[in-house]
Amino acid sequence: MVEMTGPSATSGDWRRFYHLTRTLAVTDFKVRFYDSALGYLWTLMKPMLFFGVLYVVFSLIVRVGDGVEHYPAMLVSGIVLFFFFSEATAKGVTSVLDRENLVRKIHFPRMVIPLSGVLTNTFFLLLNLVAVFVFFAIDRVEVRLSWLQLPVLLALLFLFTIGVTMVLSVLYVPARDVKPIWEVLSQALFYFTPVLYPISLVADQNERLAQLAMCNPLAAIIQQSHHAMVDPDHPSAAAAIGGAPRLLIPLGILVGTFLFGLWLFNRMAPRIAEEL
Repeated sequence: MVEMTGPSATSGDWRRFYHLTRTLAVTDFKVRFYDSALGYLWTLMKPMLFFGVLYVVFSLIVRVGDGVEHYPAMLVSGIVLFFFFSEATAKGVTSVLDRENLVRKIHFPRMVIPLSGVLTNTFFLLLNLVAVFVFFAIDRVEVRLSWLQLPVLLALLFLFTIGVTMVLSVLYVPARDVKPIWEVLSQALFYFTPVLYPISLVADQNERLAQLAMCNPLAAIIQQSHHAMVDPDHPSAAAAIGGAPRLLIPLGILVGTFLFGLWLFNRMAPRIAEEL
């Protein structure tokens, strides 16, 4: 008896894979703005409003930002980067189920689904970064050659987001508890990442705890973005974790997450339609 299997994760036809991913991403991008008078402003409004609330609380009430050079710029850039990760993974959890009609009726590489979702959010991230640069100009952040690190940091953030999204999207098919669990973990991850506070504030209280927090790939990426983009006086990711060799820890977690997500999704992809 021949065992019947469904479509694989990538199918091996990379030209078709690229075309489908781009088409789904662009279509989803256009749909989100369809019949909306404010269009892109709605997408920008959420992180900016969130920034406004956090800035009032942590700069004027709790006063975490006291003595931190360009704290508003640090806060808004961290929020935009973290929001990309949280929004992409939150939508990615149910992405396969949301495309159930396509999965059941059409033979296509399944990995297109989570990848196109992350790509759509990447479009929004690039648009939001334009607003961040405008904010940098208002806050008089100096333009430096270290800004050239940004594409590398975004690429690492993109790979980590894809890895997490692949794991969540494929696990959600047989286990619907994944969504509420990830909502809690994502919120906890936000507070363990140096977005609201400078990592130096944690190091002053407990240096080992600060180094442990920097093992989180998101923390390393955002901390390095603060150092490279906002103010060179902010500790670099290497300085915050206790030395450049230790950066292999968050980098290893990032690469490991991506490879594990790739393996898991490829393993479970042929059975996705049966389990929906």
